[in-house]
Parts: sequence; C-alpha cells; structure tokens
Amino acid sequence: MEDIMYPDGATPLSPEEMEDLKIGHISTRAELNRFEQDNIAEALSWLKKRRGSDILSEKFIMSLHKKMLGKVWRWAGAFRRSDKNIGVHWVQIPAELRKLLDDAGYWIEQGTYAPDEIAVRFHHKLVWIHLFANGNGRHARLMTDILLEELLGRKPFTWGSGQAGNIDDIRDSYLAALRMADRHDFTRLLEFVRS
Repeated sequence: MEDIMYPDGATPLSPEEMEDLKIGHISTRAELNRFEQDNIAEALSWLKKRRGSDILSEKFIMSLHKKMLGKVWRWAGAFRRSDKNIGVHWVQIPAELRKLLDDAGYWIEQGTYAPDEIAVRFHHKLVWIHLFANGNGRHARLMTDILLEELLGRKPFTWGSGQAGNIDDIRDSYLAALRMADRHDFTRLLEFVRS
C-alpha cells in the first residue's frame, strides 16, 4: 500500500512505519480503515470484559493502543520513534505522558476543574503529546471516554456526533477546537465533545 491518502490533519506514516503493516493484502485506505475498525471493535469488547486497572498508567495506555491496532500494525502499543507533523519530540514522550497522568490524577483528586473540563484537558494533552505513530486521535478519544466513565462517573462524550454535516465537517470542527485548546482556550472543545 504505497499511495495512501491522508485526510487533512492526519499524521502521515513514514515508509519504515508502513512496512510494519501486518496484513499484506491491504491495497487501499478503505481496506485499511476497515481492518483497523474491526480491531478497534475487538478492543471495545476487551474493555467490557477486563477487570479494573489503573487507567492513569503508562501500561494501560500502551495496552489499550495495542488492543486497538495490534492486529494491523507491529508498532501498535509502542511509543513512536520519529518526529511527526504534531507532537512533542519523540524522546520526550515518556516524561510528558508521566506529567499528564500525574496532572490528571491531581485534577481528579482535588476537583480542580469540572469533570468534563478535566476530560477535555486530558484529551487535548494526550493528542498534543502524540504518543504513537498513528491512531492517536482514536486512542485519545477512547481513553478520555474511559476516564469519564471509570474515574469521573460521567457518560462518554458524543464527539460531535450530534452535529449536522458530513464526517469531514465534523472532523474540521474537532481539529479547530483542538487548535483553540492549543492556545489554552477550551471553550470550543468543551462544546464540541457534548454536541
């Protein structure tokens, strides 16, 4: 699968990362999306069956990514080892993740923000760090929903699913909200996640 088209705002894979595709007969973006979505469905099933664990841990975060994409990509569940069009320098990932997990634990324990704002801030920072070669947005949204349900006692976010428009419009709204959050304005992201 040499010519892969990425939607605006997506993280391109390097040629070396593309070589780690486990399913050799995939030839189109649509086929790749289908296999990844099937793998994510299996991860959702795993989540329902698993026993409680510390979700604010590097181990859980990496395990979730591996469960989501591990049947499709060899690098699933491992921190990226190259720089991308977004994210911290790859060598900073473990330290930045540790800081985020400590911050999130503190925000929850101290009630620093309302539950939805804790979740939005957590989500934004997880996307900003950009832990993995790919799948970061999907992983961060699922991690955020787990945080909401298991640690904050709230329903998962709708992630713009109630907005009118096509998937590209919803994606554009999401990316615009993330960019505002980059400037420390979480208003639009707070509105988007429950729309």
